[in-house]
Amino acid sequence: MRSRREFLALAGLAGVTPLLASCGSGVLPAPDTAAPGFGEGATGVLRLWARSDTQTGTQAVVDAFHASQDRIRVELTPVLGTQYVTKLATAIRARAVPDLLAMNDIDTILFIVRDVFTDLTELVAQLPGRERLSPGQLDLSTLDERVYGLPFLADNSVLWHNTELMDRAGVDPSTALTSLEGCLDAARAVRELGADTYGWSLAANASGIIGFVTQPHTWAADTDVITGEVGSQRGAVEGNQALRAVLEHHRTMWAEGLMPQANFSDTGTSWGSDFTAGTVGLLPGNYFAAVMGQDEAVTSRTGVSLLPGPTGGSAFFTGGDNLCIPRGAQNASAAWEFTKFALEVEQQSKLPAGGYFPVRSDAATDEYRATYPLAVAPLEQIDTGYAPRTLSYNLLYNQPDSPYFEMFRRAVFDGDVDGAMASAQARYDRVLEQAQR
Repeated sequence: MRSRREFLALAGLAGVTPLLASCGSGVLPAPDTAAPGFGEGATGVLRLWARSDTQTGTQAVVDAFHASQDRIRVELTPVLGTQYVTKLATAIRARAVPDLLAMNDIDTILFIVRDVFTDLTELVAQLPGRERLSPGQLDLSTLDERVYGLPFLADNSVLWHNTELMDRAGVDPSTALTSLEGCLDAARAVRELGADTYGWSLAANASGIIGFVTQPHTWAADTDVITGEVGSQRGAVEGNQALRAVLEHHRTMWAEGLMPQANFSDTGTSWGSDFTAGTVGLLPGNYFAAVMGQDEAVTSRTGVSLLPGPTGGSAFFTGGDNLCIPRGAQNASAAWEFTKFALEVEQQSKLPAGGYFPVRSDAATDEYRATYPLAVAPLEQIDTGYAPRTLSYNLLYNQPDSPYFEMFRRAVFDGDVDGAMASAQARYDRVLEQAQR
């Protein structure tokens, strides 16, 4: 078990140090999940915290749960994503935790190592359809073969394409978009259609988005930018040929003018707007960026595939929320009953209405495919979804000065791929070494 200082360094939450002083094994009692009738016929109030970022998807499931029974009433509390970890740490210290958490899947490991969540391993083993759940998201809440959370809803990165522009440019997406080389050729062909038409678009000044949409290209080549298990990790940057190819791909896109100039400064506020306006051929993004809220004129000309590797393969980022029951939960039985309900195919198959993908592959029924044809791709290859399981994710990727983001910007906009990778290797190792002392 890591020290509190190590945990805070990894989480990148310097201001939370006093709040986590009491976060440790045995601080709060674990619910008796083996009690007869646990998770069945529960009553009372269920206090559920959800990220404000994914509140729409959570609220829809809560509404359906209320309609299905009258024994349990869910009190849904939305929490800003940037404040979620701090608020949870405060609740643990005050011994006033909620009954259930819908939290960013990449953050679950931060609390698992502090023994904050209830061990659900035996319950999960009895869960119908468990073999259909997103393995990438499930892995993020698993440690030492024990399961401390379950996938709830998915916010996946995929590759969107404008079918009309592809057709005008003479590009067959089914063959061209299977490698980065093919994507580059497709982007060049689209760019030739006119001065106001571009091949590729990114919100290139948003660290979280860049990590979300560009890492899968590397994962598609069966490699990562981190190596080793939690506790003994280091950077895998220098000598990573797949990563180099990803950086060079984006550098070429920028240098050849295949990306709009506005990409350079886009912090995410305009993410996807050029694509939905019909002026961009290819957009790495999520369901919100390309589909949510768009009319039929936009969705009818939109196609989707997974993000390709440099020479083939495919992957996607398994972002989204996991459901976890904290130790000390007062109504853990109701929390498990809600969790089971939320994972049923009926509920999962409605998630695209709120902007999210399901977390189980069998949600892609014939009816689902007809209703949400643009939300099928990740379900058909759910095993290719991935996200790094590391306590250092926010420090390495999400912060504005994170090594991955600075490497990407330096390589793509300055053209210094070698220097960018060398600097990132040193910074990755430094962040991870500090966490493992």
